[in-house]
Parts: sequence; structure tokens; C-alpha cells
Amino acid sequence: MKNWRVDDVMTMPVITVAEAAPYRAVVDLLIGNRLSAVPVVDAFERVIGVVSEADLLRKIEYAGAEKPRLFEGRRRRGERTKAAAPTAGDLMSSPAVTASTGMSIAAAARLMDSENVKRLPVVDELGRLIGIVSRSDLLKVHLRPDDDIRGEVEERIVRLYLDDVAGKVRADVQEGMVTLTGRVDRWSSADIAGRLTRQIPGVVGVVDELSYDYDDREILGAGIARGVA
Repeated sequence: MKNWRVDDVMTMPVITVAEAAPYRAVVDLLIGNRLSAVPVVDAFERVIGVVSEADLLRKIEYAGAEKPRLFEGRRRRGERTKAAAPTAGDLMSSPAVTASTGMSIAAAARLMDSENVKRLPVVDELGRLIGIVSRSDLLKVHLRPDDDIRGEVEERIVRLYLDDVAGKVRADVQEGMVTLTGRVDRWSSADIAGRLTRQIPGVVGVVDELSYDYDDREILGAGIARGVA
């Protein structure tokens, strides 16, 4: 079963800026390319930060603002500093949150969520930029054609794990929803087939309608019921 990784869905090549890039040049770059953020790289293409629209908007937000208060918080002071920043190196958020090449899309999604970022520069083992992956890129896996999903279910699940009864099991796919029908030897086989099918990239859900000859839940001590995912 293919484990989809950021390398499969990332965008490349990546538009970048150097630390010395002036504020106006970064604004022009984002607007001209319809980007919401851009990685900042050094001379060796290593990612050292990211400049986003939010970073750039500080200059507008604090334009003509009153002088800083004596006990102003750290976050507020940082925002004021960015408002006066003249270059990408001063504007950027650093260190950048990045994804390593080979990272699974599930791990990338968790990282985006935990760090509250919308995109991840993808770097190699030396920290050099090779691509960028966004939230929308991670969703590309759910655009797989139903025929592709059905083929992977049949090849990787039915024939590999249910070889003895492969001719008795059928997988139907409609808009990413997989319905498994047929008969297998035992409950645990049906359970494994359902769980593994849910892990296939592009599968939205699984309707498990497999019947079985022998219920081995008591022997396995599982004590759980099958249903619809």
C-alpha cells in the first residue's frame, strides 16, 4: 500500500526571496504571483524563515500608531518591530516550520495544525528547499479517481490479505466512499480489511458489509462491533 508523502503533492519549484530583499519587493512578489507567503533562503538555498502577508501587514497596521507604551507586551513589541522592518530578513518569522522530504501527508497535516501554519517548506537532509506544500496540496489525495482507489483496494487489500476468498469479496467506490461486500472466513479478516481500506489515500469512508463464517472476537478478546466508517 502506497504511503503518500509530501513529495507526492508538493509544489515545485518554489518562489523564494533572500534576506536582503526589500519590503516593497516582497509585496510585489506576493501580489504578482498570488502568494500568501514566501520562504526566505540563504545562499545555499537553506530555509531560514518565512514572510507572510500577516508579517507585511504590520506596516499598515502600525502606520501612524501611537508610541509604544512602557509596559507593552512582548508580542506587541515584536509586531511593532516588524512594522518598521525594511527587509525580508527583518520581516520573516523564524525559525521556519518545515517538513522533511519523505514526511507522510498525515504527519504534515498534524504539523500544520499544531503550529497553526497554512504551508510548509519541504527541505532535504541538509535543510535545502526542494518544494512547498499547502493545506490544499494535502487535499489533492482526495481527488484520486474512484477507479484508482478501487484498483488499490483490490490489489493491496483483497488479493494480499484475503487471497483465499478474493473471488468472494467485492469493492465498489463512489466519490471516495468504499463499500466492501462478500464473505470471508472469520470476523477478524473482515475487520482487518475494513481498517486497512480506511488507510488508503483518497478513501473518504468505508461501508463494511462483509459477512463471515466464524466470529472469532471472543477468542481474540476484541469485544468490539463492526459498523460504518
